[in-house]
Amino acid sequence: MLSVQIEPLNEITLAEVQPLLPGHYDELSEHKEAGIPLDPQFGLYLARSSAGQVIYVTLREDGDLIGYLVSFIVPGMHYQGCLTATTDIFYVTPDLRGLHGGSLLFEAWKKECKRRGANLMQIGIKTRHAKYAGPLLEAAGFKATELMFWQFLDKE
Repeated sequence: MLSVQIEPLNEITLAEVQPLLPGHYDELSEHKEAGIPLDPQFGLYLARSSAGQVIYVTLREDGDLIGYLVSFIVPGMHYQGCLTATTDIFYVTPDLRGLHGGSLLFEAWKKECKRRGANLMQIGIKTRHAKYAGPLLEAAGFKATELMFWQFLDKE
């Protein structure tokens, strides 16, 4: 049975999510293609969480972690009167996709953003995954507003 909940991001929950990160990186990372290894700043995540700036949504199947959404919630850099929740990452293990887990993550995130008084929710997706994640996000009430282009620079 799937369940979704808001949990604190702390040493215990961070240790639980860490085994899922390599699969997430292998499947979705553009950095991997540029030869940049996964190396999260876990201390910074914990510091921001302690400051109340993190929303951590977990998706579980029979208690086991199978997905997550992490976002930062802070006043906007250009609009300080606009409390903005910006997604850092979201993921559902590939073998358990299609069970509405993504929808559950987004619904719980939206509810928590409203509870915290957010004015804006932002989420980005890789363009190569837009055909999968785009319809899911549109069904959750999001609209596409920007397209970002990336270029990794060679080290000299």
